[in-house]
Amino acid sequence: MITWKEVINFSVKGNPTPDRRVEKTEAEWRSQLTPEQFRITRQKGTERPHSGELCSIYDEGQYNCVCCNTPLFDSTIKFSSGTGWPSFTQPIKPNAIKYERDMAFGMVRVEVMCNTCDAHLGHVFPDGPEPSGLRYCINSESMVLETGKEAK
Repeated sequence: MITWKEVINFSVKGNPTPDRRVEKTEAEWRSQLTPEQFRITRQKGTERPHSGELCSIYDEGQYNCVCCNTPLFDSTIKFSSGTGWPSFTQPIKPNAIKYERDMAFGMVRVEVMCNTCDAHLGHVFPDGPEPSGLRYCINSESMVLETGKEAK
């Protein structure tokens, strides 16, 4: 289980090695993604709170990166944080997520990205439920939910 101390360590000293890497040109990403998905994942945007389709869905399955289809989060660790974005307590695998210090907007936060393709997902905070105490606050537009047979 990843802890806040490990999140900070990853953001300062380096991230776990991903299972694979996906790299594309800006034009390739633009042709694959909707304009809103591109703005959020490739330009580090944020959707308005409570506007994302996945915010209030709690179906069984896994949440994959919209850019490269890497599994990111399992539905069993999703919870309602009341923040307006889908929230999770842990990634599906320790090396699924990349962590970077984010000092934008006069705040110090930890940005989370897909470790396979560097897609911006959202941020992680140390105010989630036990046992991890983490809250991965993720943009709906950065993920797709695979349910049933399609979930790996």
